[in-house]
Amino acid sequence: MVRIRMTRRGRTHRPFYRINAVEKRTQRDGKILEYLGWYDPCAKDESKQLMLKEERIQHWISQGAQPTLTVADLLAKNGVMDADKVAAAREKRIGRRRTEIVAQKEADKAAAEAEKKAAAEAAAAEAKAAAEAAPAEAEASE
Repeated sequence: MVRIRMTRRGRTHRPFYRINAVEKRTQRDGKILEYLGWYDPCAKDESKQLMLKEERIQHWISQGAQPTLTVADLLAKNGVMDADKVAAAREKRIGRRRTEIVAQKEADKAAAEAEKKAAAEAAAAEAKAAAEAAPAEAEASE
């Protein structure tokens, strides 16, 4: 599967990214299939921040290439992709994470409540045993 993603260039604290078509399993700065543009987040002039080969990007998307969410945002911002599709993909991905996080929190909460209930039951049983033992001790001491 082909992805459209960025490779980092530049120096420390001065990033510069190339937008490329790469095989999904390739490392971040690994072998690329095709160079599709660049993104310079540090450029002060917005017109100099991004350069895209729109025809080639459309070609790769038509061939089934999936842009990463960051690249998809850049493409939507510049009219290469439909912004609604990008938003839907982002919500789908984030929604899965939220569901997992909520499920984990609920499981943790249930475990904590069960632990509190067990501790309360143990304390009640201990108090009951102590209450039953107190009269027996009083009779034995007389």
